[in-house]
Amino acid sequence: MKVLQPPGWVAPRGYANGVAASGTMVFLAGQIGWNARGTFDSDDLVAQVHQALLNVRAVLAEAGAAPAHIVRMTWYVTDRREYLARGREIGAVYRELIGNYGVAMSALEVSALMEERARVEIEVTAVLP
Repeated sequence: MKVLQPPGWVAPRGYANGVAASGTMVFLAGQIGWNARGTFDSDDLVAQVHQALLNVRAVLAEAGAAPAHIVRMTWYVTDRREYLARGREIGAVYRELIGNYGVAMSALEVSALMEERARVEIEVTAVLP
């Protein structure tokens, strides 16, 4: 995997502008903050991020992949202000479960997610070499 950073551009914080990779592509559906039984243990945003990232890891493992193989993530959050205000906590959870990998990332605020209690949904693309 190669991080794409145009010369002279300010380095982004917490993500990469782009990533080039070759191999077997793995596409994950949006993962939300519910457990393996399909129930929510918490309505707290950071707790749901933690669970959603655990879910990402579990689905990746089914493909023989790991967080190091992630090349792209899209985050959908229902409260932009809370997401920004709790960035340090979310970043700590991300580093704990995913690592410090250069991942092309987008984040969007949405008015709602399909599951009423969901506060975050994370889509992932990974590439196995």
